[in-house]
Order: sequence, then structure tokens, then C-alpha cells
Amino acid sequence: MRIQTSPHGFLCTHPAANMAIRLQKYLAEAGVASRRAAEQLIAEGRVMVDGEVIDLPGFKVGPDQYVFVDGKEVRPKKRVYLALNKPRGILCTRSDEKGRKTVMELIPNQWQDAYPVGRLDMDSEGLLLLTNDGAFCDHVTHPRNKIFKTYHVRVRGKVEEDILEDFKKGVRDGRDVLRIKEGELVEASNRFSHFVLTLGEGKNREIRRLFKSRDIKVTRLMRTEIGRIRLGELPSGKWRTLTDAEIKSLLSA
Repeated sequence: MRIQTSPHGFLCTHPAANMAIRLQKYLAEAGVASRRAAEQLIAEGRVMVDGEVIDLPGFKVGPDQYVFVDGKEVRPKKRVYLALNKPRGILCTRSDEKGRKTVMELIPNQWQDAYPVGRLDMDSEGLLLLTNDGAFCDHVTHPRNKIFKTYHVRVRGKVEEDILEDFKKGVRDGRDVLRIKEGELVEASNRFSHFVLTLGEGKNREIRRLFKSRDIKVTRLMRTEIGRIRLGELPSGKWRTLTDAEIKSLLSA
């Protein structure tokens, strides 16, 4: 695995940096063109690898080879993998037409090509990943990879633990069947109840919809884990880069 260092000294790791990839994918990741347009550039003989013109789109390029388009060297963008503790009231989007604050305002300007991996709704808080690696994003968010997410949930009033069995079996809401993977009642009083829930898939506002199906109001929702990545002591509104081990743990899931 090749590790690149950002101008600010933080590690920007490319998990696939030791692997050869198709030339058109390489060009797309470098921001030269879309994959289809890159194939056209290759077919036109405008791409050179290590001094030789390559006109086969299936040609594979390794990390130590030099690629030129129209005589100008191109390199894939440095990969960014961030963990952010999203505060309440912040949108998980790159921009907002209403001018509301987004998570992009919480990360450095040089990483503005990153985007959220999945979502936390505006009223929720906690662990959010951001990246500019589309393959990494797809892997983490696809249900088939079973990357579980853990949430601490506070609801209004005293709720009995047996509600968790219903949530495990599944609750139909419109066209969706909502369910949790695991659940635990941590504390219950007349004022509030505190649950720890683990989701396998994570449909839109799934936890809120589950409790709403039982007329129970969620008053606080915080995501604390994504796979083996933990929020830990990261302060609200702050971010950190993921370690090599954390990235590997998600990609190997």
C-alpha cells in the first residue's frame, strides 16, 4: 500500500495504490475525462504510458508508471478518507440551495472534492465518513457488504425492552421493511429511555421511523460506529483522517 502525505502532513491513503488499473479508469480518476471519453482519447492515440502510445483501453497501468495525455503528465487525485463528528443541525450534502450549513464547511478547503459516505439526517449527529474515492463509497454503503452501523438513541418516556424483538423481526412502513440487527436497552425512566441499536442496511431515517411506528418520539440520535470505525473521543464538529487499518477493515468487509 502506498501512503501519500498531504501538504499539511496528514496521511492520504490510496488502498488500491499497489494495484494496476485499466487505463481509462486511471484517466477518469485523474479527472481528465469520464471513462467513456477516456476510451476515445486512447483510441485516438493521444495517451502515452512510459513513452509509448497506447491505443488499447484494456491496457493496465501500475502505480509507478508515467501517463501522458497530449504530452502532459496526469496523475490520479490523492485519496481522502475522513471521519467527522457531525453536529446536529448540519446537512450531509455538498451544498444547499437554502444556504444552510453543510458538512463541507467543517473540513479543509483542499479536500472539497470529498463527499459524505451515506447520510445522517439534519437532526442526527455522530460519525460520518467522507471520501473522494467512489469505489470506497460504494463498498461501504452497499447492503451486500454488511458493514454494520451502531447508534445511541434517546427516546421520550419509558419504553419496555421487548420492543426490540419487534424491531428485529421487522416493521413494515410503506414499501419498506425496517429492522435492526441488534439492540440493547441501556436505561429507562419515566422521562426517557436510552437504546443502543445496530443496523445492517440503514434505510432513510430508519431508526426514527421504527420508533414512530410505535408512537415514540426520538429526542437524540448519535451514530458511534461504522464497521470497526469508532467515533471515540472525537469532538463535535471535528474530523480526523482514517488509518490504514481502518480503511482495510472496511474494504475487507
